Amino acid sequence: MSFVRLLAAATVAWAIAAPALAAPPLWTVDKAASRLGFAGEVSGQAFTGVFRRWDASIRFDPNDLAHSSVSASIDMTSFATGSADRDALLPDPDWFWTSHFPRATFVATRFRVLAPGRYAADGVLTLRGVAKPLTLPFALAVSGASAKMTASVGLNRLAFGVGQGEWKATDTVPAAVAVTVDLTARRAR
Repeated sequence: MSFVRLLAAATVAWAIAAPALAAPPLWTVDKAASRLGFAGEVSGQAFTGVFRRWDASIRFDPNDLAHSSVSASIDMTSFATGSADRDALLPDPDWFWTSHFPRATFVATRFRVLAPGRYAADGVLTLRGVAKPLTLPFALAVSGASAKMTASVGLNRLAFGVGQGEWKATDTVPAAVAVTVDLTARRAR
């Protein structure tokens, strides 16, 4: 085979394979339309909170889960629970210890289909310097260049060292915390 024919064959093979090698699309979070929240209890009274500053780098294609990825970073100083007393305690070393651990991260590199429009993101959550595997089940609806994702997952706060000293006991503050994600994103151009 001549060099010209070999080059032509390689070019055709690359042109056919190139779309399959393309990375999943990048999605940009619409922060005004998105929310990262949490919920728990104190002395039998339910409370909710929110993180006001967070970001995520999302490359996701439901038809290419093998190459999809998500990396989220949460500013742990940006919480608000609606209680001045609780909000004054959360930055302390017994709780979030934000002076030492100002950020939490979730990095997912494996995705699975659970049902039509329902997926699971397997990754690692790092909070207070403790990294633990986490599976985040989520619902996703994609419409053109817009996507809406909702998720809820339970965490054991003690597994991440949240609640030290007198707060390790679970009689006043149970170990279970629910984290919710309500995310709207647009496909980057």
